Amino acid sequence: MHPRALRLGASVAAALVVAAGVLTTSPASAAVGDDDPSVGAASPNGLVVNEVESNGDDTDWVELRNTSSAAIDLSGYAFLDDDSSHEAYVLPAGSTIAAGGYFVIDQVSATAPGFDFGLGGADTARVYDPAGDLVLRYSWTAHAAVTYGRCPDGTGALVDTTASTKGAANDCSSPVRINEVESDGGSPGDWVELTNVGTTTVDLGGYVFRDSDDTHAYTIPTGTTVAPGGFTVLDEQDFGVGLGKADSARVFDPRGDVVDSYTWTAHAATTYGRNPDGTGAFAETSAPTKGTANRFAGIVTAEAWPGGPDERVLDDEDTFTGDLSGIDWTTSASAAGQLWAVQNGDGLLYHLVSDGEGGWAPSNAAGTELHYADGSGTPDAEGVTVTSDDPGAVYVSTERNNDVSSTSRPAVLRFATSDGSQSTLDATDEWNLSADFPGLGANAGLEGVTWVPDSWLTAHGFADEHTGAAYTPATYTGHGDGLFFVGVEGTASVYAYALMSDGAFQRVATIATPFSVVADVQFDPTLDALWVVCDDACSGRTALYEVADGAFAATTVYEAPSNVDRTLANEGFAISGVCTGGSRATFYADDNDTDGFSLRTGTYPCDSSTPGDGGTPGDGGTPGDGGTTTPTPVPTPTPGGGSTPAPGGTASGGSTPGAGASPSGPSAAPSESSLTEANRGTLTAPATARPGETITIGVGTRYAGQEVHVWMFSTPTLLGTATVAADGTVTATIPADAPAGEHRIVVTAEDGTVLGWTTITIDPVTGALAFTGAEGLGVGAVAAFLLLAAGAGVLVVRRRRGTPASE
Repeated sequence: MHPRALRLGASVAAALVVAAGVLTTSPASAAVGDDDPSVGAASPNGLVVNEVESNGDDTDWVELRNTSSAAIDLSGYAFLDDDSSHEAYVLPAGSTIAAGGYFVIDQVSATAPGFDFGLGGADTARVYDPAGDLVLRYSWTAHAAVTYGRCPDGTGALVDTTASTKGAANDCSSPVRINEVESDGGSPGDWVELTNVGTTTVDLGGYVFRDSDDTHAYTIPTGTTVAPGGFTVLDEQDFGVGLGKADSARVFDPRGDVVDSYTWTAHAATTYGRNPDGTGAFAETSAPTKGTANRFAGIVTAEAWPGGPDERVLDDEDTFTGDLSGIDWTTSASAAGQLWAVQNGDGLLYHLVSDGEGGWAPSNAAGTELHYADGSGTPDAEGVTVTSDDPGAVYVSTERNNDVSSTSRPAVLRFATSDGSQSTLDATDEWNLSADFPGLGANAGLEGVTWVPDSWLTAHGFADEHTGAAYTPATYTGHGDGLFFVGVEGTASVYAYALMSDGAFQRVATIATPFSVVADVQFDPTLDALWVVCDDACSGRTALYEVADGAFAATTVYEAPSNVDRTLANEGFAISGVCTGGSRATFYADDNDTDGFSLRTGTYPCDSSTPGDGGTPGDGGTPGDGGTTTPTPVPTPTPGGGSTPAPGGTASGGSTPGAGASPSGPSAAPSESSLTEANRGTLTAPATARPGETITIGVGTRYAGQEVHVWMFSTPTLLGTATVAADGTVTATIPADAPAGEHRIVVTAEDGTVLGWTTITIDPVTGALAFTGAEGLGVGAVAAFLLLAAGAGVLVVRRRRGTPASE
């Protein structure tokens, strides 16, 4: 029985036992996990929830403050979020909060104990006393841009703060900051630019601007505002005095408190500006940018999103339950392509298809449950990608096993599926990268994953930091035909890895990012670039990286589309390879399921008239805008002689409607010597089949549109000639007189080159199944049949990454 079913059965049994006990015992006392929405964020003994960090770059935490005049012993207090199934974190003996002091309940890390679950965008912090009574409760519906904190500290309402102040008094200051200063005759004179580092628009009416002279005071008129992340300029013609080469700019709030100030001793050659805007230190800019983001030499400055201003909802309400984290677009028989998505909390994989009317929905509505190779665990699925060299497989990046949530397990897992139709999947391979990330937090691991083909990397002069030379794929035997790039939340960086067939791995590149969090990575062969994505921690910014001097470097940083809510937890990003009407579709996975929706789409501009723009799409697409959609096969072994075969079946292109056998045929069968370990396993087929059965063979999307020949060995038998469909598949029919036992399925190119082969076992039972239902079967027979079916369900065709089975 599936572990979840066991847990459900155990829960039902326990509930029945508890229910029976209720009839004969006294009412239960308070217990950790019980909830009471009437309990607030302040306790009668003076203990209050003072600050909450639910979207931390390192850890989530809740800060308590003691507003009383006596110390409070917190030993034995327990902490939970809104999920009572989580194991409560019990504060250790000796935990004390002094009068007027602060106490932080922190998430577990490699160096300190704490709670082993994360705090979500919509969540609750609950604190219980040693008797099990709920004494503090605070809920929120979305991540704070910074933190939620009491303003004034300790006593006020919990609001979005200006800065995180873990274990200290809250920063309730104005979010207005001086961002750029022109003191040497700008246009039309000197000026000072203000920005807003907060999350709500600030009315500057009543704020006062002064230079270094207190008598030079300019009161900003009512109605003057500055939006979050926006800019408002005070001109010399407004404040009435020029700024000197040794001077100051100071801003005071209506109460007379200093909000921000900056002093200089000489005019800048350009202007003085903060780097980054609003929060960084002042430095000379590369050019004045009055009313816009600052620019600095050698620094990529965020610019407006060039596509449409909106993100439109794609999924029906409550299609997903939240935690949709990773997404990937690839080709399919449909012109719109297909999407793969993963949900991290419950480790689900979704295969999504277009309805042709602008919406998308999973073809596997319940999702496919993912497990580790032994059938156990719940991978914290954060990112997903498919590769052109491994048709019939999906790769998932994870942070940990959610069943052991306090332990880091940053890994890439391979699952054998072409459409997600299975109810459960066990990983066929795992590459656990823990050794490369000592001390990484359990909730700070691999957020995103994408795959880049070796052919593209070598063509663009990619360098290998491990060898210190140009990247040479042959250095890493058994790694396939490309590298996996993973985004790590806890380091805010991207890393390129060669993943070998024996589970070994080698880091090939390290890529720093300008972001506080890396939420996803996506290779874009149309732009010859790598997308690096930040979520709401960076207000939805994305960056494009291109290879320069052997290394990936940021060339462009984009703001979120202008009309988009920047607090959306868009942890997944994908972009279509199809250019239609001057734009390509972008896709976003919202981890918070905001308003009941998790999937949104936008647009990115493209040139429909450029040959190859939007060409072979998806990971591993043909490199370059001008690339062909039918690349020449890489393997080049010369086929040897062999007996002239007689056609014994038929073959047709995968799911392409009406695709049939080609009138042309091969000149000769491939020889035994051409079936090598190097080209074994580079295609997929069922592990077993019956005589007369039609099977689907995955050749790879890189061969889409090419004519291929399908063979069955031992005695070479041509099953047919077909054109590979857009999803990289062909179908073939096993001859009705095929002998029982193990055979080989071989696919060759039109010129006879072996594209790949794999083994298949022909079942000795011929004809139809012996029954079509369970009628007439005894209970034991039904059980035996179900067990047999369950056993068959775990058979997978392993990629050539796995150790080949003996013939």
